[in-house]
Amino acid sequence: MLTQVRTRSDIHTTRVLSLDSSGRILDWISWQDAVCLYVRGAVAWTLGDPCLTIHGGLSRMSGEQSLIDLHPIVASRGHARGAAIDPSPGLTNAALFARDRMLCLYCGDLFHRGELTRDHVLPLSKGGLDLWENVVSACLHCNVRKGNRTPQQAAMPLLAVPYRPSWVEHLILSNRNILADQMEFLVSHLPKNKRVA
Repeated sequence: MLTQVRTRSDIHTTRVLSLDSSGRILDWISWQDAVCLYVRGAVAWTLGDPCLTIHGGLSRMSGEQSLIDLHPIVASRGHARGAAIDPSPGLTNAALFARDRMLCLYCGDLFHRGELTRDHVLPLSKGGLDLWENVVSACLHCNVRKGNRTPQQAAMPLLAVPYRPSWVEHLILSNRNILADQMEFLVSHLPKNKRVA
C-alpha cells in the first residue's frame, strides 16, 4: 500500500504518457494508473528520466521501504496494435477551445472557457454538420452577431480555418503540464503536414 509520495514535480498535475509495447501513443494516464502498471509487471519499457518517486510500505522480509521511480513515458506489455488507426479526438467544447487557444476566431480576443461558445461556420439550419471542420470557438457577442448566417453573409471573416486535430495534437492541447521528455516524444510524432494551432 502506498503511504507517501515524494515529487520532483507537482503530483497533482503530472500525467504519464502511455504507449503500447510497439511505441504507439495511447493516452495520458494518472500516476496512480502508472504505478499499477509497474506493480503488475506490465511495463515493457520506459523513456525519459524518472519524474516521480513513489514511496510505498515496508517489506516484512527486509524491513525496507518500497520505491517506484515513475518515468514520464511508459509502454505497457500486451497492447501492441500494429495496423490500428489513430483514434480521432472527440469533439467537445473543451477540446475545441483548446484547439483554438481560447480565442474567438471572429474578433480574435482571448476568453475564459465559460465565455466561449461553439459556432457552426455553416449553420446547422443550412445543412452544416457538427464536425471539427465546421466549428470554431466564438465569444457570445460574436456568435449572436453572426446568428444564422455564414461568415461571408455576416461580414465576419474567420481568423483561422477550422480543422480536425490529429490524436497527437489533441494530446498536446489537452495537457497544460507536459514534461520536456513527453513534449519531445510527441512533437516527433506530429503529422508532417500539420502544426499545432
